[in-house]
Amino acid sequence: MHIHIFQHVFFEGAGSIESWGKARMAEITYTRFYEGETPPSLDGIDLLVVMGGPMSVHQTIQYPWLRMEKEFIRRAVDSGTPVLGICLGAQLIAAALGSIVKKNPVKEIGWFPIHGNRQPDSFEFPETLTVFHWHGETFELPEYARLLASTSECKNQAFQLAGKKVIGLQFHLETTPESLAAIIDNCRGEIKESSTVMSEGAMRTQSTQQAATIHSVMDQILDYLTS
Repeated sequence: MHIHIFQHVFFEGAGSIESWGKARMAEITYTRFYEGETPPSLDGIDLLVVMGGPMSVHQTIQYPWLRMEKEFIRRAVDSGTPVLGICLGAQLIAAALGSIVKKNPVKEIGWFPIHGNRQPDSFEFPETLTVFHWHGETFELPEYARLLASTSECKNQAFQLAGKKVIGLQFHLETTPESLAAIIDNCRGEIKESSTVMSEGAMRTQSTQQAATIHSVMDQILDYLTS
């Protein structure tokens, strides 16, 4: 199995996704856009994973590689390659398929529950699952997408394209205590406590408590996409 990962900043790595791949003896390769790398050939990629990052899909002047990345994602989807997008990655899938990405009414930063929506022939989330959020934007669902999960503050939390193994997650299931610490260290200025933004201490405490549960669901998604 060949897993290719698009990484946008050094402090948002693959977390538990890498552990899942290594346990299955997968070849794991990266395009690190922040180091000026360009994507490889799509041929031979069994799963494309598009990670998060603090930039917006609209910042194509500051990050010109975003255009190239969206075109690659569009080709991957059209070719039938399984694709998983996380946070910015989900927004990039939506944008690549012509959907609007816009500011959410509030930021969601911290551990908050999502609510699963059962859909036919799609991945099924638990009815309620506490996951890690760090986003200020949201997306409209792409054409033919099925809504898989929501929160009261951000309706479109997860989607799957009908008939395809393409899933976008606005939240993070790959988070480890180490990866959470890295995001906090590099994005601490966004932490302004509110009903939808947790304190740094609370986020760190829950990362240890929630890791096993979210990693189990992430493993299920990866198994589903590569089966």
